[in-house]
Amino acid sequence: MSSLEPRLPDVYGPGTHTDRGFVPVQQDTERIFRLIASQTPGFTQDESLLSKVKFVGEEFPVIPGPIKAVPVAAALHAMAGVIADEILTLRGAENKERQITVNTTHAAFWFGCIATAFVDGEDVVSTVKSGKLKKLLPHWEQGWVDTALKYRATGLYPTSDPKVWYSLHGSMDATPVLKSIGVDPSEPIASNEDAAAHIARHTSNLTPEKLEFNNLLNGFCGSICFSPKQWNESEMGKSLAAHPFVNVKAQPQAIPTPPVAFAPLDPSDKRPLAGIKVVEMTRVIAGPQIGTMLASFGAEVIRINPPHLPDINIMQLTLNAGKRTIAIDLRKPEEAKILHSLLAEADVFIQGFRMNKMPKYGLGLNDILKLAGERGRGIVYVSENCYGPDGYYAERPGWQQIADAASGAAFVTGRSLKLPNNEAVLPSLPISDMTTGVLGAVGTLLALRDRATKGGSYAVHSSLTAVNTFALKPEVGLYPPEVVAKCADRFQWAEMRGSHHVLDLLVTVWDGWKRVLGGHLEEKSGWFQSFENSAFDGKRLSILKPVATLSDAKSSPHWTTPSVPYAYEKAEGIAFK
Repeated sequence: MSSLEPRLPDVYGPGTHTDRGFVPVQQDTERIFRLIASQTPGFTQDESLLSKVKFVGEEFPVIPGPIKAVPVAAALHAMAGVIADEILTLRGAENKERQITVNTTHAAFWFGCIATAFVDGEDVVSTVKSGKLKKLLPHWEQGWVDTALKYRATGLYPTSDPKVWYSLHGSMDATPVLKSIGVDPSEPIASNEDAAAHIARHTSNLTPEKLEFNNLLNGFCGSICFSPKQWNESEMGKSLAAHPFVNVKAQPQAIPTPPVAFAPLDPSDKRPLAGIKVVEMTRVIAGPQIGTMLASFGAEVIRINPPHLPDINIMQLTLNAGKRTIAIDLRKPEEAKILHSLLAEADVFIQGFRMNKMPKYGLGLNDILKLAGERGRGIVYVSENCYGPDGYYAERPGWQQIADAASGAAFVTGRSLKLPNNEAVLPSLPISDMTTGVLGAVGTLLALRDRATKGGSYAVHSSLTAVNTFALKPEVGLYPPEVVAKCADRFQWAEMRGSHHVLDLLVTVWDGWKRVLGGHLEEKSGWFQSFENSAFDGKRLSILKPVATLSDAKSSPHWTTPSVPYAYEKAEGIAFK
């Protein structure tokens, strides 16, 4: 038992578990890596492989708050590296001396990778502030935040119960959400602060139960900001807890298929997943991050966007790295046929939509398993959602902010900031989104390894709420208040409040990083991968490198092509290479 155990209960509210002292980030990450590895069915327990991992970086936390988001994500990146090493061995490239290095500070920056990029030598945050980025990017947002009220429709707000806050979410179409709580979306409110205050006046007159039922009735996203204890004791919390964190399940009900051996590595591409074909049908951050990571490991990824659904413009710069992109409207049979032709060849299908919608288009798990059985080659079916693979919330829509509220992460973050009136605050970056991405990638790598050695097809599930609940477990622990305060003093973070949009909070953290760790965020720091000619007006594009690195550079994760806009290629005639 370490000197940190037993952990202090309820420091940040019911169901929280706080370390008694401080352990340097690298040492703590190593412990959490071993913890997740030991709890993951099918993950190697071979010490000769586990000991290949090395964690480096800042010894002290570099993001706000008490949640050990960086160690958890860095541990998952390391796991991806270990499985990649196993796959390289299967492909005839065994190297007992190969090392897997994860820089935990890099893992922290990776949470904000959509803001840590450069176009033609200028950082993206500056490009956004100057208005120049709008001219570079195809416009996919359909006005989702074109007024202050729409922007602030996504935030955490007080209710008529002084102890309970609620996560309201505009879900990229804020008008009906605002109307449902009595706010006129056309009211001319100029500032974000005034818009938040206006929305808060309306939510303060509604009980948490009324807000919850309003969202359920209308199919909107939303969640009460539960404490960790409340979530863990709920029926949905119990459903989620029944699954392993890295959730990979063989599908014995499918038509049996033999092992699909990896081809020997081609000298032209020595990355572990070279030759693996992936179809990705996702939106925004978590799902696209799965595909981006697999692309860095060498997979050929074709991403599909529904042309009628909005997506966030800035994500095009980073979350399409290494991919080809097309648009397909599944409501049109001739376009759906294109998707099915790609799936006939695919090794992996990633989907980020509600699971019960998929069978309508012949894309449910059992549909794809049938396809795999008939062709005689197994497939990996990857689903990403908010609440988990089953239970009565599984089909409920949700985004990062909803998972942060439901799991207790926002409750804990608010408590750590010592704000009045029990105010909840989102963790300061797209943490659950990005970590859900690496969690899905780890599961996919594991499933591909097993398909090569055991045969069959596999289902992988990655959920936003699972990421948060794992980070709040007693075995992981939270940073003590004095550590949180020391981090805040070092970086001088600006004010963080419940009504702040996750993009506001991201810029707040980025500003602190620039002040203290600015050298790492320079384009020529060595932390970025640059492409001289991008699809964005031909300008040089530099994006943050993959987090895990392998000591043999040609096999180490990297992208061979830069990000491209959504729907960059015509869907007609597209095929895997």
